[in-house]
This record gives sequence, structure tokens and C-alpha cells, in this order.
Amino acid sequence: MGSNGEESSNPALEPDPDAPVEAGLELAQFAAGCFWGVELTFQRVQGVVKTEVGYSQGHVPDPNYKLVCTGSTNHAEVIRVHFDPNVCPYTTLLDVFWGKHDPTTLNRQGNDVGTQYRSGIYYYTETQEKLAKESVEAKQKELKKKIVTEVVPAKRFYRAEEYHQQYLEKGGRNGLKQSAAKGCNDPIRCYG
Repeated sequence: MGSNGEESSNPALEPDPDAPVEAGLELAQFAAGCFWGVELTFQRVQGVVKTEVGYSQGHVPDPNYKLVCTGSTNHAEVIRVHFDPNVCPYTTLLDVFWGKHDPTTLNRQGNDVGTQYRSGIYYYTETQEKLAKESVEAKQKELKKKIVTEVVPAKRFYRAEEYHQQYLEKGGRNGLKQSAAKGCNDPIRCYG
């Protein structure tokens, strides 16, 4: 993407143009490994009105799961959260994010390896950027290993295929439904 202007005309590299599902809500995007378990974690948070899984931060418009898994698009598996900041401050979402994954492993979470499994906070506002960067600094003081979480502006969100949405709540491959009830703290079982 050089000086030929191609970059500025690539919709995948533009800021996320979508609006929250209701007035008064805000959007947030996070990447913390496979999006199934991360989404269920955020679904359970009081003040989170809607969650969606998808792909962001890559350079190919309209990617699909198979293409993202090749690693050639640079997309991350992300969770986009529609939240009520009066009930759930952005700092609460950051705490959930840090508690859900290992931010010190580059492009990997457990057995999931690849750039799509990287750790990222993708902010929509200057306030989110400030709070995200402060949270990285605070979390780093707790950890011996270096945090590799990227903190960059939210780019266009491409909603993942419907079968990925609320995957664990729907039961995953084996039909073993898991609760998305607010405040539920049942252990999350991730399965394909």
C-alpha cells in the first residue's frame, strides 16, 4: 500500500463506520484469541447490550473465516461490544479483557496460533485510547513478561459468519449450551 493512493481507498483500513444498536450506547472492540469464549465472557457482563464476533485490523475487504485462518489478511478475531457506559464503564470491559487471556503471548492463545489470535484493544474515542493505554501500563506492573497487546484505532468491523455468533451459548459443535446470563460465572468451555 504505497503512495499510489490504494491505501486510502481500501474500506478494510477505514475507521469502523457502524453505530451502536441503541442511542446512549458505545462500541468497543477487543481481540483476545479465539472469539467464541471471549464473546461469551463479554455477554455475561452487566451493561453489555449486544456482542458480535468478526474480523478487523486486516487489509482485505469482506474477509471470511477460511481466508482469515490463512493468516494472509492480517485480520484479528475480534469481539465488538455494544455497551451502556452508565452501567458498564469502559474500564470494566478492560478488566474483563485482561482477565480472559494471556496478553504476553504473541499471536497465540493456548493451542491457537496465528496473527488472528493476537491480543488487541481497538478504540473508538480518545477517552477509550487513554484508558486503554493506562490499563496496559497498570497491567504491565503486575506481570513479569512483556505485554504484546496492540492498542490502535478500531478499523472496519466485518461480522463473522452467523454460525460463529454466540457460538458457545448456542452449544458449539456438540450442542452443549452455555449460559450467557448476566453475572454468570460458570467456567467457559471452548470447543469447536
